[in-house]
Amino acid sequence: MKVFLTGGRGMVGRAVQDDPAAAGHEIIAPSSAELDLTDRRAVMAAVAAAKPDLVIHSAGRVGGIQANMANKAGFLADNMDMGLNIVLASAEAGVPQLLNLGSSCMYPHDAPNPLREESLGKGELEPTNEGYGLAKLSVARLCAFMSEQNEGLSYKTLMPCNLYGLHDKFDPERSHLVPAIIRKVHEAKLSGAPSVEIWGDGTARREFMFAGDLADGLWTAAARFKDLPEFMNIGLGHDHSINDYYAEAARVIGWQGAFTHDLTKPTGMKQKLVSVARQEAFGWTAAHSLAEGLALTYAHFKEHHA
Repeated sequence: MKVFLTGGRGMVGRAVQDDPAAAGHEIIAPSSAELDLTDRRAVMAAVAAAKPDLVIHSAGRVGGIQANMANKAGFLADNMDMGLNIVLASAEAGVPQLLNLGSSCMYPHDAPNPLREESLGKGELEPTNEGYGLAKLSVARLCAFMSEQNEGLSYKTLMPCNLYGLHDKFDPERSHLVPAIIRKVHEAKLSGAPSVEIWGDGTARREFMFAGDLADGLWTAAARFKDLPEFMNIGLGHDHSINDYYAEAARVIGWQGAFTHDLTKPTGMKQKLVSVARQEAFGWTAAHSLAEGLALTYAHFKEHHA
């Protein structure tokens, strides 16, 4: 297939291109410098010129709790513009298939865990990342509407759990939980610090999947697109506490200090675990354990960021 990939320089986009399955396809992946996804006219022209068989929309403005809370408007506007533009451009160009990457942030903050696809749009979102979640939910609904209204178009959304991996953002101002942990523990090891601080009490539970596994799942979905549900979670089906992630990272990195907790800091939702019932019925599971994924990510961090 000819595949038009957004976000090709990001963690997920690079994993998609590095996956062995990518070798069988022609991939067009313009950088943000080459194509501003918030410029609708430019996006329309780029997709029309490419004439792809499949669009994979993995681009997005992402960040951790700090970044999301500091600029809710920016996360809402940028992610909304990027998503709407690529979906509308794909429909205008007659692209038959589109894989949209949503997020578990799309789910209501009080939805029961594990989060089932039927809960989408049925409650208020988590305040700490509401802007991002609203944008992702809106784009997913647009994909569904496009499929309903246009014969020959099939636009579907995968909602990954939290992700980490190679080419992640390790800047403390922009990083998600796992890369932030890796940097903090690595720096503690280098400096000989006796302790590392954890926001909150560390009991909140999160599901983090290695980005290389998501890439494998995306190519599997592309190969079996007709079998793919309109909305499908993609994750592990099990989670760990924040304290567990710190402990496992310390073991992988080889640091033996202690952890302290700042109880004045927010921790977000107490649990965010996606249901993998549809994914299991589809016939896909992730390959990497937490220890394996952390080891690969830490090796990449040491080589490129440390």
